[in-house]
Amino acid sequence: MKTEFSLAQLADPDIAEADKILRACVHCGFCTATCPTYVLLGDELDSPRGRIYLIKEMLEKDLAPTADVAKHVDRCLSCLACMTTCPSGVNYMHLVDQARVRVEQQYRRPLMERLLRAVLAVVLPRPALFRASLTMARLGKPLARLIGAAGTLQAPTFLSRVKAMLALAPDRLPAAGAPGGTVFSPEGPRRGRVALLQGCAQQVLAPAINAAATRLLTRHGIEVVLIADEGCCGSLTHHMGRDDDALTRARHNIDLWVAEADRGGLDAILVTTSGCGTTIKDYGYMLREDGAYAAKAARVAALALDVTEYVARLEVAWPQRRSDIVVAYHSACSLQHGQKITQLPKELLFKSGFVVKDIAESHLCCGSAGTYNILQPEIAGRLRERKVANIAAVEPDVIAAGNIGCMVQISGGTTVPVVHTIELLDWATGGPGPGLLNKRL
Repeated sequence: MKTEFSLAQLADPDIAEADKILRACVHCGFCTATCPTYVLLGDELDSPRGRIYLIKEMLEKDLAPTADVAKHVDRCLSCLACMTTCPSGVNYMHLVDQARVRVEQQYRRPLMERLLRAVLAVVLPRPALFRASLTMARLGKPLARLIGAAGTLQAPTFLSRVKAMLALAPDRLPAAGAPGGTVFSPEGPRRGRVALLQGCAQQVLAPAINAAATRLLTRHGIEVVLIADEGCCGSLTHHMGRDDDALTRARHNIDLWVAEADRGGLDAILVTTSGCGTTIKDYGYMLREDGAYAAKAARVAALALDVTEYVARLEVAWPQRRSDIVVAYHSACSLQHGQKITQLPKELLFKSGFVVKDIAESHLCCGSAGTYNILQPEIAGRLRERKVANIAAVEPDVIAAGNIGCMVQISGGTTVPVVHTIELLDWATGGPGPGLLNKRL
């Protein structure tokens, strides 16, 4: 794609990067076939190629985002399926992230939308506040039935977003997991030492995920450290275009992780929420122009691993008997497209004795995408229906996924249990069964 940035514009590192990305695009349109919003809406501007044109014009002409630009950028899930499909290697992720920042900084949204986004940005990254908000949401959940489905695919409303938010609140919350600062000693000789990301939403919604990871790791000689004062990785606010907040959170955690690595040594920083993992692995890029943090950010990004990547390196005593439990594996977008981890989780589940089945259209997003299922509830709902129908076709006993957002989203549309991949791996190698599933082995 031809670009016409001035030399003055290209002196800005972000614009220089955007120019490089735009020039890689050859207009082929392969991305349209795998873009969830284009598949649903059929609008060229709701495809990666269409958004690239809008972003190019906005950046090249240094224009403030219009309502139309904001609408189509907001509809992007950042699922990154287009990057998997693109034969030219266009880094759409870094381009749309840059567009989100400009929209957030220069476009004035309607008042109620601004308030809702501000609430999400404040509450979700803070576990204590998130837990309190979910308690209140449970009280208000019966009122969701009184809210009409006023939104449409083309135009979500404030009420439709509130209804979606209430619908996502669980009926009950589990007890809190281990606090930051806890160190779990390995069983037997120590073979490794890792920091386990505690996360923000996940530690409130499903602390059992990290508990399962910790059990599996310590059984195999790995010391697991929960870093004191660790906070949100910044992923949630980063994808809302609030980069100042996201980078502040990234710097905070980088300091903690580097200090822990220097003090006691770390083989890896393990992540059980793939959306967070994709962001942490990108810290080196995000802070590349920060003289005080560029090297440290790159070091942390190199240490970051999805938990399945690390488990695959261990000498695990996999069970020798086969199970008849059918697992439908949902490949989270942030794992398959963001981190290019596709076969490994399925291979580990197969080694664990399960019958593992792929689902049709596995490349398409389930509609979770961070806060997307709240901010774009109608599109997210259609994507969930499509995902759940494809899952039902393989008649699974259980659904496995590697991202809490996907788990919450999918479980809202099916009665089939949805668990984290690591919970099944822990169960198969000596841990307790996740929920009702322990009756099947």
